[in-house]
Amino acid sequence: MQSIAVIGAGITGITTAYELASRGFPVTVYDRQRYPAMETSFANGGQLSASNAEVWNHPSTIIKGLSWMLKPDAPLSLSLSPSWHKYSWLAEFLAHIPRYRSNTTATARLAVAARQRMRDIASAEGIAFDRDDRGILHFYANQRQMDHARRVSDLLAKGGVERMELDADAVRRLEPRLKGDFIGGFHTPGDATGDIHLFTVGLAEACRRMGVDFAMQHEILSCRHDAQGIAIRAQGPQGVADSTHAAIVICAGIGSRDLARALGDRINVYPVKGYSITVNLPDEVSRNAAPQLSLLDDAAKIVTSRLGRDRFRVAGTAEFAGENRDIRACRIRPIVEWVNRHFPQVSTRQCVPWAGLRPMTPSMMPRVGPGRREGVFYNTGHGHLGWTLSAATAELVAQSVAAQWKGPSMVSVLRKAA
Repeated sequence: MQSIAVIGAGITGITTAYELASRGFPVTVYDRQRYPAMETSFANGGQLSASNAEVWNHPSTIIKGLSWMLKPDAPLSLSLSPSWHKYSWLAEFLAHIPRYRSNTTATARLAVAARQRMRDIASAEGIAFDRDDRGILHFYANQRQMDHARRVSDLLAKGGVERMELDADAVRRLEPRLKGDFIGGFHTPGDATGDIHLFTVGLAEACRRMGVDFAMQHEILSCRHDAQGIAIRAQGPQGVADSTHAAIVICAGIGSRDLARALGDRINVYPVKGYSITVNLPDEVSRNAAPQLSLLDDAAKIVTSRLGRDRFRVAGTAEFAGENRDIRACRIRPIVEWVNRHFPQVSTRQCVPWAGLRPMTPSMMPRVGPGRREGVFYNTGHGHLGWTLSAATAELVAQSVAAQWKGPSMVSVLRKAA
């Protein structure tokens, strides 16, 4: 079957499959899980946040990171165990500091395009995912944080992000349930929130209706470029199977690095673990006390989303510990304590913890577009902004595929072969 193979059924893989299928390409999606969106796209912070497009390559991040290194409950945790990949990645991260401003603005521009495309897709396909369009509220505890936020706002504005500065009273009026000391904040009314898992599963169903094939529970053993196209060997429920595809799009999260190497490219993604809790709101007191508006606490690096009436998602932290999916109590506890401190009337008896590995590049910019060899494409490395950027990067990579095979001839050939 000479279809286009999409490796990965997370948010980037499913949006990529959708955009390719919308252009008439036959598509096969591979994933090792039984269902779509079961790894990093399962329980993230829920924010579609152009307002969070600031890349991390800033001197202040380095200073904070060094001060947090010996604190197990700090927003950033760096394992000191030796790893060439980790330390070489960090060296490249430092090398991108001079591009902090331009990369932040470029990311903001991409995020603005993505949020409109996401709305269009959800409307066209009738996907319900606890979406909320009331925007995101950032709040700050001191003047130094506010001053930095103003500088970030200038960079975001160049990318088309509109943010409104608020004093402390305005913050309280906008979200009166929020407790604590803060001097002000910024509200981004164009941002939104939603359940990434529900959206991805809904979009996967739309892809199936469009004729996309899904090879779930298939672990990719190898992929190589040859004269016939892209040869894939995968371990599935019925054993090892070989297939050949006209092209391949790598959307495999942290697995993209090894797959890219096999295809002759270097994609330097590192697994940066993020944690979340989903607070179930079992009683009316908790439902009324939980915030309605999505929040971002820059000091604690914590984001929140209200998912419907009965759920409250709280996420944060960044952990550099390699491909480790363990859920550590010392990383979950500060998130629960944050809820207790800022929303004391919300019951945290029913908290569901989760951790996911975010594929980050040293520049904090996703790798989108063709590889060195014909028929090889990438849509990966979105880091903590996969949900935010995926709709735009999927369009870009689909356009790149179509540009490599201009005209209807390639589409018709693929259809006949399929």
